[in-house]
This record gives sequence, structure tokens and C-alpha cells, in this order.
Amino acid sequence: MRNFAIIALFSAAATAANAGGDYTKYVDVFIGTDGTGHTYPNAVVPHGMVQAGPDTGYSTWKYCAGYNYSDTRILSFSQTRLSGVGCPDGGDVGFIPFTDGAVKKDYSSSFRKETEKASPGSYEVVLDDARAKVEIAATEYVALYRITYLADGGGIFFDFQTGMVGDVKHRVRASDVKKTGTRQISGTQKVSAFTQRDISFVVEFDRDIPDIIDIKRPKEHKAPRWSLNFNLKKGDVLNVKIAVSTVDEDGARKNLATAEGVSFEGAREAAKASWNKILSKIDADADGAGKTLFYTAMYHAFISPNNIADVDGKYRGADGKAARASSLSKKYYANFSLWDTFRAVFSLTSIVDPEIIPDYVNSMLDHFDAAGILPMNQYWGKETYCMIGNHAISAIAGAILRGDKGFDYWRALNAMVVSSTKNHPKNDFDMLEKYGYYPFDLMKVESVSRTLENCYGDYSLAQAAKAMGKTETAEKFFRRAQYWRNVFDPSVGFMRGRDSSGKWRDPFDPFEFSHGESFGGDYTEGNAWQYTFHVQQDVPALIEAFGGNAKFCAALDRLFSAKDPRETGTFKVSADVTGLIGQYVHGNEPSHHIAYMYAEAGRADRTAELVREICSTLYLPKPDGICGNDDCGQMSAWYIFSALGFYPLNPNDLRYVLGAPQVKSAEIDLGGGKNFKIFARGLSKENKYVSRVDLNGKTLSEHYITQADILSGGILEFFMENK
Repeated sequence: MRNFAIIALFSAAATAANAGGDYTKYVDVFIGTDGTGHTYPNAVVPHGMVQAGPDTGYSTWKYCAGYNYSDTRILSFSQTRLSGVGCPDGGDVGFIPFTDGAVKKDYSSSFRKETEKASPGSYEVVLDDARAKVEIAATEYVALYRITYLADGGGIFFDFQTGMVGDVKHRVRASDVKKTGTRQISGTQKVSAFTQRDISFVVEFDRDIPDIIDIKRPKEHKAPRWSLNFNLKKGDVLNVKIAVSTVDEDGARKNLATAEGVSFEGAREAAKASWNKILSKIDADADGAGKTLFYTAMYHAFISPNNIADVDGKYRGADGKAARASSLSKKYYANFSLWDTFRAVFSLTSIVDPEIIPDYVNSMLDHFDAAGILPMNQYWGKETYCMIGNHAISAIAGAILRGDKGFDYWRALNAMVVSSTKNHPKNDFDMLEKYGYYPFDLMKVESVSRTLENCYGDYSLAQAAKAMGKTETAEKFFRRAQYWRNVFDPSVGFMRGRDSSGKWRDPFDPFEFSHGESFGGDYTEGNAWQYTFHVQQDVPALIEAFGGNAKFCAALDRLFSAKDPRETGTFKVSADVTGLIGQYVHGNEPSHHIAYMYAEAGRADRTAELVREICSTLYLPKPDGICGNDDCGQMSAWYIFSALGFYPLNPNDLRYVLGAPQVKSAEIDLGGGKNFKIFARGLSKENKYVSRVDLNGKTLSEHYITQADILSGGILEFFMENK
């Protein structure tokens, strides 16, 4: 038996060494800001309402987050954006300083990379053309700017039309912006991009506003362009505070009041402390860049979802009406990116920050009250219907199955049932029930993917209903969860489209990528290779359908080695298909659980090999170091779990399939004096395989641990070898 006294001493010493430490120093906020990551270096606190920072582009897929590291010119500084997503939105209240009072066509400014600095909660840069240093900090509700002018003639240029959208001239549908005090500007706008939404704001200066010069704008623009020439001198400082609201200017003003008396330095330090609070929940030790990758992933995983309720709890919901959050915290969370985050972010949150889960659930239920179904792909409180399935069901079912408190289980069950039976733009449940799958001649796009992803929602709902004693409901949705069998063609070994007469799609090419409504096809941002393994809820049954462990592992081997035989690659190119190992696509979420399926089929060695390959080649400490859209933290949550040595292959069986750790040790603070400690004994570049795993001194016979194992606290030890 191991000497647990020594282990405990070692752990206590490690914890003491980090007590009060600064974990933000391990975060590189520029990771993911180039390539396909779509993250940003903005000033933001965990789940904050504002995300203040630089815009280097407004349109095209490259600028979904409004910033790309490769750029050396800043167009403006704005207060809102989405983290890691694949559609542009945000960019509200854009402005930039200047030191030349002459009216110009272009107020943008070049900058040198060596002057650009950012860390969790703050950003700064020196603008060469504008001759000003801009520093940014954020509270939950307010963006704070400290602008130091490096030449005479300092002022501010606002363009209230701009933002992240493909066609900026149609972004603003209505605008009312005005001076509302000697030092304040406020406004309300209706804007359209990924969402159609209302945004109100208040801008407050620490100096009286000079005369406003209304600059001519294109006739299609509905919002003004203003020049405020404060005529500040070299060395003068202008402080600006900006608050936003989805409700009205009164709400924005109340939000602004939360920063009354807060200095710029105070806000920056408070933001840093708020990040350290969440980052310190896992004390990880890793060699080389491992620590930077781990804590940057932690940072990205907890930027979203974002509270969009004002400080008084009011928000504007999916129906466009003002409402009040039902959660005790008065928070209303949006930007869940549920198609992505149901896979790992919610499981991670349930361990690291479980107190926030009821607020998430209540926000989803409030959305249901306004929209009639649970959120699918809701941003800024508005449903986009962009993705498929309804994975709020997975998130809510998980909370019920864990026994989380703080929300009404019966209200939740009703919302899940209605959302699984009421037809809407992405689901025709009458069709699904009639055929047992979505026929491709009737459901023109994503027929296979929609069938499969609904199966996971149905499984999750059935599990929750069963736990609540609703047997009839559970049986109905357990039956529907088996519909994946109706699109699995054993003759070819793939999930394959079939029409309303039952005929398989012919000709059939498993390499042909689909992108839903972008260019059609039976799959969503993928092809038959990835979606064939989209049966997270019943891996043993899928293994059986392939003919047993050996044949299933052979099919997985083909996935990870298959090369498209055509010289031109795919028929059509999808920007979301990135991070390929064979036909495995780590840059997009439907593949994320697949490496762990080997462990379910008795080949934990292959899981270990692939986890090491993915972690070491597809996550890198550089701006383009995330191989796909981070999607509100899902890419990052995969890395965190995999680095710790386990992953929620099926989030709602409350099990974590064992993989192979990529950090030497980690300690999860569970609160109340409890900790879950992880050790990778003998981990090295060569020692990537696991010979055995001990939990609290006993060797595990299973290939997983449970939620209860983790939350009970204890010690998990992996013994690493080179074969």
C-alpha cells in the first residue's frame, strides 16, 4: 500500500506554495487569436457582460471575434463580442482616439506588436498613427479605458454603425444616440448580425464633453459618426467608462453605477482576482508549455456563457420583451453555444464551479418561457436556430441526474418534453416519429446528423424522467434514443442517409463533407466518417452493431488513418473542418469523444496514443495554437479533461472514461476542505501509456471513474510506461 502520509505532505506543500499565487501569469490570452481559434485578447471577467478590446476587422469568417493576431492595424475599440464562435456578432459602441483634430476618412491606426500586452482582465496597446496609449480593464458590467495622449490635440472618434457583421451598412436597423449630460453619451440601437437584438449603452468621460462634430456618413447608415475633440495635450489622460444593457438606457446607467468610485487600477486588480478565483480551482503542474496551455484553456472555458441581465436582474428575452431573471442571483446567462459545450464544458463546470449551474438552468428555462422551446443556439438572449439538436436538454438533464439544487425539476422536465415534441425550424418531430429517422428527401439538409443528435437529447431526457419517477415518459424517449439504428447501414459500416421509402442514399461517398444549409448534405459540418460514431449514449450497442470490439476498433483505426482518395480533397470545403488526423476532425466538436471510444472497446492504449498526439500537435502555445473554433470553451474543456486523464464521453451517465494524463499532477479544489488529487507517476515524453490506475490506493478494474468519485475527494494515480 502506498504511503498516503507522504503523498498528503507533498500535496499540502504544493498547495501552500501556490496559496495566494497568481495563476493568471500562466495564461496567454493571445493563444487562439490567429488561425481558426476565433478567440480575442479583450478585457473581460468570468462570464462578464462586457468584453472590451480592439477590432482589427469587422467582416468575414476571419473576424468572428473582431480580432486577428496577424493584423497590425486597429479600426476601433468595442465593448461586446463572442468567444471562439464561427459567426460574427458584437462590436458595439466602437470608438478610437486621435490626436489630429482634422476630420478624416479613416481614423484607424497602426500599432507595433511589442506594445500590445494583455492578460486576464486587461489589455493595452500604443497606437502609432493616433499617437495614444490605450489601456482597458473590465468589471462584470463596465468597460474602463485609460487613454494617455502622446501628442497634442487629443480626442475621440465614435462610429456607432460598426460591428462584427458581413454587411456593415445594414447592421443598424434603428439608432438613437445623444448627449445626455455634460460628461455622458447614451443610446439605444436595434442591430442585426448573427442575431437581431437591442443594445443600449452609456458612455461616461471624466472630462466635460466638447462640442460634438457630426461627421458625414454613407446614406445607408442609420447610426451617427461623431468626433469629440477634447483638445487634450501631450501627456493628458482621458478616462472613459462604458456600460451596456439589453433592456434600456436606464439599465445601462444602473450598470454603470456599479463602477462608481472604481479606479482603473482597482478594476484591473479586481478582474485579475476574479480570474485567479476560478483558475486556482485546479492547481496543475506540467513541464514546458503544458502549464500555459492548461491555464489558457481554463481561462477560455470560463469566459462564457455571459450574464446579460442588468444589475437589477432585468434582461431582454427571446421574444423581444423585457423580463426579470428567475434565478436567485438575478443573472440571466446567454452565449452557451450548446451544440459545442454540452460535450464537456458543463461537466467541467459541475466539478469546478457547481454553484453556477442552477443559474444556467434557470436562464434556459426563462428562455423557454419566452421562446416556447429551450435554447438551441442562443446568443445575446436571441435564438438563432443555427445548429441542430437541443442540447440544453443534455445540460438540464445532467443537473437533475447530479441532484443539483436551485431550480424547479418539474418546470425543467416540462420544458424538456415540450422542446422534444414541438415542431420548430430545425426539428419536425412528427416526421421523426413517423419514420424513425429523418428521410433525406423530406428533411433536405442534415438528415443523418439531426437524427443522431436528437437521439442524445432523447436519451438525456429519458434518464432525467426515470430519475424523477416518470416511467412512461422515460420509456418513450428511451425508445426514440434508439433511432440511430435506423440510419446505420451495416453493409457499409457508416451512418448513411435514407429516403422516405427506406432506400439508402446512392451514390454514397463517406468522404463528402456537408455543411448543413451552407451547401447541403446529410451531415452537419462533417461527413459520414465522424457522424458514424455519434452514439455517445450507448457505445456498447454501437460496438455490437459493428460486430464486437475487434471490428469496432478496426473501424476506428480506419477513421484515424483514412485519406480522401480524390486529389482535390473534399467535394466542398468547410472552414470548420480543421485539425484532421485521417478523417477525425478535432477542430470541430462531433469528433471530440471518439478517441475515448477505444477505451470502451478494450484498447486504452490507443486512447493514450491519440490523446498525446492531439494534445501535443493540435494545442500549441502560439496565436494559431487552437486547431478549430474554441466555441465558447469546448475546445479548451476537452484539453483540460484530457490533460487531467479522463473525459466525459457520455456526459449524462456521470462517468469519466480514463485516458492518459498530460500533466504531472493536479489538485482540484472541491470546496469545504475537500480536494481531488491526480498524479501521473513516471510521466515523460516516452511514457505516454498507462499500466494501471489506482483510486484511493485500490487498483481500478473499470476503465472509468464517476462524478461521485471525484466529488467525494481522494487520490487518483496513473502509472505511466513507454509501452
